[in-house]
Amino acid sequence: MDDAVVEGFAMCGRIALYTPPRALARLLDAAIAAGIDPEGTPSWNVAPTRTLFGVADVRGSRVLDEYRWGLVPWWSKDPAGGAKTFNARAETAADRPSFRDAFRSQRLLLPVDGFFEWDRRGAQKVPHFFTRADGGPVVLAGLYDRWRDRATPGSPPLVTCTVLTTTPGPDIDGIHDRMPVVVEPAAYDLWLTAGGDELDAVQGLCVPAAAGTLVHHPVDPKVGNVANDSPELIAAAASR
Repeated sequence: MDDAVVEGFAMCGRIALYTPPRALARLLDAAIAAGIDPEGTPSWNVAPTRTLFGVADVRGSRVLDEYRWGLVPWWSKDPAGGAKTFNARAETAADRPSFRDAFRSQRLLLPVDGFFEWDRRGAQKVPHFFTRADGGPVVLAGLYDRWRDRATPGSPPLVTCTVLTTTPGPDIDGIHDRMPVVVEPAAYDLWLTAGGDELDAVQGLCVPAAAGTLVHHPVDPKVGNVANDSPELIAAAASR
């Protein structure tokens, strides 16, 4: 299947994003796009179709801007499908119609404070919050695209993104059979600027994070309801 399936416990379907854009831009050596509040609005429960911050290469410079989470290809008839395309399998993104154009030339760095995954091995589905072991934001590999409503000439583009996923590394601890692709600083330039003749090198970055990159802890199941959004959602809960 080309698109990620939307379900309560889909891979990388919830993100915490509370570090201000000014700090994210500084981390990634990026300028902040016009109209973006440098202080931002924190969220501890970002779901698909909501907004993420992404850094793209714009004419040789890194720029941090807003992207709606759930990629809508430029050729789509309407934007409804974006609710399902919040993840893309890194192994096949270069060939899938929804993602191949973006994989070739429209790649993003998506800095987040952490992401949630649900452990489904027991009688109850238990959410876990994953963060970097060193305490910094996790920079995820993403793709973006621009869609325009052909029925409304002159309307502004809808700019959307997806998170690439790969096979799980040791830090996932068997909680899920996929994980988001984590990009390390040494690979930022390659990820953002590689041309069409360097796609093999880009594909080579889409591997599981090295052991010790991420840590995690169980959290309260109320993170499963997108209406809940507060710092308590990332606090450690008693192990179940």
